[in-house]
Amino acid sequence: MATVFDLVVRGGRVIDGSGGEPFEADIAINGEKIVEVGKGVGPARHEIDATGLVVTPGFVDIHTHYDGQATWADRLVPSSSHGVTTVVMGNCGVGFAPCRPDQHDMLIGLMEGVEDIPHPVLVEGLPWSWETFPQYLDFLSSRRYDMDICAYVPHAPVRVYVMGQRGADREAASEADLEQMAGIVREAMDAGAMGFSTSRTFFHRSADGASTPSFEAAEAELISLALALKASGKGAMQLITDFDDAEQTFALLRRLVQSSGRPLSVSLLEGSYGPMTLRWNDVLDWAAESTAEGVPVKAQVLSRAIGVMLGHELTLNTFYTCPSYVDIARLPFDEKIRALKRPEMRARILTESADPDPTIVLGRLAREFDHMFLLGDPPDYEQPFEQSIAARARRLGVTPEELAYDLMLERDGRNNLYVTLCNYEHGSLDSSLAMMRHPGSVLGLGDGGAHCGTICDGSYPTFMLTHWVRDRTRGERLSLPLVVKWLSHDPARAVGLLDRGFIAAGYKADLNVFDPHRLHLHAPEVAYDLPSGGRRLVQRADGYAATVVSGTVVQRAGVPSGLLPGRLVRGPQTLQASV
Repeated sequence: MATVFDLVVRGGRVIDGSGGEPFEADIAINGEKIVEVGKGVGPARHEIDATGLVVTPGFVDIHTHYDGQATWADRLVPSSSHGVTTVVMGNCGVGFAPCRPDQHDMLIGLMEGVEDIPHPVLVEGLPWSWETFPQYLDFLSSRRYDMDICAYVPHAPVRVYVMGQRGADREAASEADLEQMAGIVREAMDAGAMGFSTSRTFFHRSADGASTPSFEAAEAELISLALALKASGKGAMQLITDFDDAEQTFALLRRLVQSSGRPLSVSLLEGSYGPMTLRWNDVLDWAAESTAEGVPVKAQVLSRAIGVMLGHELTLNTFYTCPSYVDIARLPFDEKIRALKRPEMRARILTESADPDPTIVLGRLAREFDHMFLLGDPPDYEQPFEQSIAARARRLGVTPEELAYDLMLERDGRNNLYVTLCNYEHGSLDSSLAMMRHPGSVLGLGDGGAHCGTICDGSYPTFMLTHWVRDRTRGERLSLPLVVKWLSHDPARAVGLLDRGFIAAGYKADLNVFDPHRLHLHAPEVAYDLPSGGRRLVQRADGYAATVVSGTVVQRAGVPSGLLPGRLVRGPQTLQASV
């Protein structure tokens, strides 16, 4: 009697995650595992007809910040809307565990400042039913999601938990402090952490402007945490750092890996300050050479510019610090827009100075008109500088401020502008292309769950499949098998998730089924669906026929099924035989 499978995805064009050529096959699933890949597999209790569609592994996003959202939500939007079936959170050294009861406000302020998650959202949303990192993981493991989640233990909470205000004030850690911090990391690894993360960039500041507690932590402190991973025999390190002196910075990264024997990934962006560097080519070369020498370092790169959205519903806009704008900023939205449309208000605001504090890094972008664009719908993420607000204003014979003012009032005040923070020094995405192709890189930096009112890059998987495979007009495109490999197989292996990211018998049954011709990425929009009615940027996509997590369909034609098979993944995973 023929085996009856739980689920068969039948007749699709399979792109298995290896980078190899597509092939037509059925995929049979029992429980959470793929058990057979081939033509004419037997019957199933449930089937997905994938005729004429592409079937890929589920996508793995190794750089997210769902640390808070995972405590109150079961759907991890926006990532789950874009084929992502596994995320790693706790990046950049920030998170909510470990945490003593009297430190809640401190960690909320840190996440609010570093990741632009509104204070009221975190105050209302976080249940704080944990103190230690193992207790935090236990809480997450009691919940269900539309994807799998993994978590780094973040450096900043560990430092503050051990050192209190001394840690927040970035005082030097004593030997006793180092011993306690290392003990917490070892305990976290035993409980199922993926590794540890840290931040060494001046970019990352608490809501009160103070640098993140891990900024400029001594090398001895980082080494002590790295050695905790060595003692556990597993895990990875994730780090964001300033590249003021690229050689010295990379030498530190190598020493961390050499001392621990554990892999490390570091955020890498094109730009001229902070965690960005114009020497990104060198960093990629060093990473590839280091890995070839048995010291595994990868640079996490993004497939497009990190772009900051500006608008009247968002954290920033071109006029957000003008005195007259400040006076009306807290009015109900419709009242604010009516006030801004009055000619006398327009004239007054256009004469006022803006951004009195130039040290606010993102704030200075509010008037970077040479790198500012009207994104459009469908969004165009690779516009030439001739389409910038500055260039358009020159052609119209008006100031950039006047043009920005008028554009943001269109669509009833909901028109948003887009300014490129990095990866766009030369007005194209050629640098992103070179980064992605380099053997020293891995895709990441989507920041899903963070930057609620400024950045919306968690949609990058769909952007990869549309812009880079199908739609790009300003240069080379990429093959679909290569892009799928970069979205699934490669990031999974970068963090030790060896049981997913590939379609073959024995692997986890995380799949995407889509029509590559119908995939469509919508423009970012604002949703008010966070705790306390908090707002965030979201971005929808069309063309995904189905997404499967652990053998269960979580979305069909973009509509959630209501089933939640996603779980906390405790630590790196090995491949086990299918059942």
